[in-house]
Formats: sequence, structure tokens, C-alpha cells
Amino acid sequence: MERAEPKARSGAHAGVTMLRAFKCTLHVHTCLSPCGDLDMHPRAIVDQALASGLDIIAISDHNSSENVPAVLNAAQGTALTIIPGMEVTTREEVHMLSLFENMEKLSVFQEFIYSRLDGLNDAETFGMQVIANELGEVEGFNDRLLIGATRISIEELVNKVHELGGLSIPAHIDRPAFGMLNQLGFMPPQVPFDALEISARLGIIRGRQKYPELSSYTFVTSSDAHFLQDIAQAFITLYLEEPSFSEIRKALRKEDGRYVEEGPC
Repeated sequence: MERAEPKARSGAHAGVTMLRAFKCTLHVHTCLSPCGDLDMHPRAIVDQALASGLDIIAISDHNSSENVPAVLNAAQGTALTIIPGMEVTTREEVHMLSLFENMEKLSVFQEFIYSRLDGLNDAETFGMQVIANELGEVEGFNDRLLIGATRISIEELVNKVHELGGLSIPAHIDRPAFGMLNQLGFMPPQVPFDALEISARLGIIRGRQKYPELSSYTFVTSSDAHFLQDIAQAFITLYLEEPSFSEIRKALRKEDGRYVEEGPC
């Protein structure tokens, strides 16, 4: 895919900032997620993302981040930017994307999640939870019940993510399973979400039509890929100065001219 030509946008304090279009999906699973295909190992994910023309992906496994370092290593020296993250299941059984600037902050967050996650995995029932290295070799297995819900409320989770400088995005809010609107029936107005994820099935444009009451929120859509062929099934185009976490934050907040393009991808 060809990247769009740079656009000049006025910055808040500078004269003109040249922004570029970056294709991004903020929700990709690896073979660590029990519902993830075993082919979703770090090297294969990086290769598929690059072949699909993506510039930025976030690794968002269920309640764990143990494959994120391997994906970061696999992407070294390539044009692909990796955002460290996790898809946490709250005690309300709502899926929440939690994204961070670096592994140091994600590691602190991981300890917080593990301390509030109960149960052991049954691989025959839920699937294997493979920890892999950057070459796709099996390093071990996670025996925690990653498919389960944590003992963390939505509000507590968002507060912790923001305490660590991260971004908190309710995942696939329109889906009947684990979506905020189905689980609660509304978006908690007191919780400062950084954006809302609309499922690829619905898409942003139809999401705007279906949920006009959510017009104040930035919408994103993601592949939520569990299989290699789905990695670029849905993405957003971000207009940024560079493919960095701080620039993504600005785009979600519509700051300094950065923005999420809401047209069809």
C-alpha cells in the first residue's frame, strides 16, 4: 500500500507542521492469547503487518504482555512501530485496551493485573497460551487463566492506566460479547476514556450513525486479529508527525492538528 502524501496542518504553537498518514491497528493478539492461532508468533506478526502495509500495531493479548518484548525485538530494524499493550477483562467482563509508551510501564501494569487475576488455564478447554521468542520459537507456556476476568473495576483500571501514562480504550463497544454497551448498557460518563473502539464488523462511519450520543469521543477501529490473515482486516489512518506513542495520544485527543481519519479504510 502507498502512504498518503504529507499534509500541512497548523500546530498550536508552531507555524505549520507537516503530518504524514500512518496506517495503524491497536488490537493484535499473539499466540499467548488462548483464542489466538499458534501461527500468531512474533516474527510472523511483524512480517504480516509489514506485508499488509501497516505502520503501527499494538500488541494486546488477554490479561498478559509476556510476548510483547519478543514482538518488539522482531520489529527492530524494520519500519514497523510496536505499541506495548494488553486487553484487560474487568470485573464487569468488559474488554479494555490498555496501551503504554514502553515496556517498563507495561511491566508495572502487568504486575498489577496478575495480582488481581485468579484461576489456572485449562489448555484443552480454552487453548494453549504460548510464550514465544522473536524467532517464533516456543519459550514456555503461561498457566494463568488469561481468558478470565480480573478483580478490577472499569474505573480502577482506567485510573491505573493513566497513572502510568497510558491510554485506555474500551474494546469493540458494539459487540454483544465483552463490549461496554452490552455489559453496562451505557458509557460511564465519569470515566475519562481516551477513545472508543468500534468493531471491524460495524466500522467507524456506521458506528457514528448508530451511536450519535457518543459524538464527543474519538472512535477507532482495529483488526482484533487472532489469525495472520486478519491483521490488516481493519485499521485507522492517523495523521502524525512521526509514528510514536506521544503522537498517537495527540491524534486521539485531536491536539496540535493530529487526528484520526474517519473515512473508510
